[in-house]
Amino acid sequence: MSTRFSLARTLAIFIKEFQQMLRDRPTFAMAVGVPVLQLVLFGYAINTDPKGLPTAVVSTDTGPMSRSLLAAMQNTGYFRIVHQGVSEGQGEALVADGEVQFLVVIPPDFSQRVVRGEKPALLVSVDATDPSAAGNAIAALGQLAPTALRNDLTGPLQRLQPTAAPFELRIHRRYNPEGLSRYNIVPGLIGTILTMTMVMLTGLAMTRERERGTMENLLATPVRPIEVMLGKIAPYVLIGYIQLGVILLAARALFEVPMAGSFGLLMSMIGVFMLANLCVGFTFSTLAKNQLQALQATFFFFLPSMLLSGFMFPFRGMPIWAQRLGEVLPLTHFLRIVRGILLKGNGLAQLLPELWPMLAFIAVAGAVALARYRQTLD
Repeated sequence: MSTRFSLARTLAIFIKEFQQMLRDRPTFAMAVGVPVLQLVLFGYAINTDPKGLPTAVVSTDTGPMSRSLLAAMQNTGYFRIVHQGVSEGQGEALVADGEVQFLVVIPPDFSQRVVRGEKPALLVSVDATDPSAAGNAIAALGQLAPTALRNDLTGPLQRLQPTAAPFELRIHRRYNPEGLSRYNIVPGLIGTILTMTMVMLTGLAMTRERERGTMENLLATPVRPIEVMLGKIAPYVLIGYIQLGVILLAARALFEVPMAGSFGLLMSMIGVFMLANLCVGFTFSTLAKNQLQALQATFFFFLPSMLLSGFMFPFRGMPIWAQRLGEVLPLTHFLRIVRGILLKGNGLAQLLPELWPMLAFIAVAGAVALARYRQTLD
């Protein structure tokens, strides 16, 4: 064998390796597709300054100053009034259900008390389960207070202009009074960790059988496709609950994340979420030819799940098309469920709007997995 370096031999190896890469279409598609996916998601979908946050207003004051105040809030771009004229109890329920981010309570004699110089209190309740989503909007409220009624304080009311603000602004951060980011991050980690591990471990299930040459033995047994699917999924459900126990213990002992809701309800919701991800992983295992392709497919599913679910970036800050795509992913709904149970104490009735999309996802992903497995058998 020649010990001298040969450019021709190096070129031959290069051509051979490049041809093999082109023949492995899933790997080549991942190499091209992942950067494109990252560019699109980070360039268009991710926004750390969400605006147009849904807001409910409780007000019986019909004076001009309350109208000016609401108009000034909407002009900031951060607030989008979707419910007006509701009772305070209805407004609190809207915040608890996650339908609105802000609840503004204007006292009934707001305009009259401003004119008398009494500085009435304006109460703003904020869903602070995700502090980053509301931070800039709260800052805008503080800047708005001294200027919102400037056009109304004219003539005889000019004497009120020099004051810092003609009304008192009271902001109540619900469910996370101190605005601690760990109250948002730690519950979200439950979903992201389970998504990554459940999809990845199950994705390797069938490909491992083929690579080790034991697929023929499995096909020779009288088991039905649904039995194989459930049998392979069940062990990973147990692993998921073990992971969950470790995460919850750490969340409580290290980060002091509260448990405001039912522990049993949380366990059942996590079981549904794990089943959704295991169905995805089983589908990938029937599509991939080897374990490398299964891992690549797992990453391709995990990346948009992490970015579009509201875990890393505020969900309401994304454009509508990205929110629609995020609503398809199980992690989006699970994050709302786990934060609702841990931080808000939500019950089953409040979680149903997030539960049925996960059940629908399980039905579709399970049907695809079974269809693909039958094709594998053929």
